[in-house]
Amino acid sequence: MTLEQAILYVILGIVLAIVYSIRILVLLERRIARMDENIVRITNRIISEEKKIESVLKRKR
Repeated sequence: MTLEQAILYVILGIVLAIVYSIRILVLLERRIARMDENIVRITNRIISEEKKIESVLKRKR
């Protein structure tokens, strides 16, 4: 193996590592986006339940 081939393999390995890292980051970003959506849904449910409770309490007064 020549020096040029070794350098080429090292560069190729670095590029593949960067591509793999970007792939992992994209997957993590998707998971975090799903978590954010779930948090928004849960928050909206809590708000609607609180409004129901407030309306029931107002009726009792």
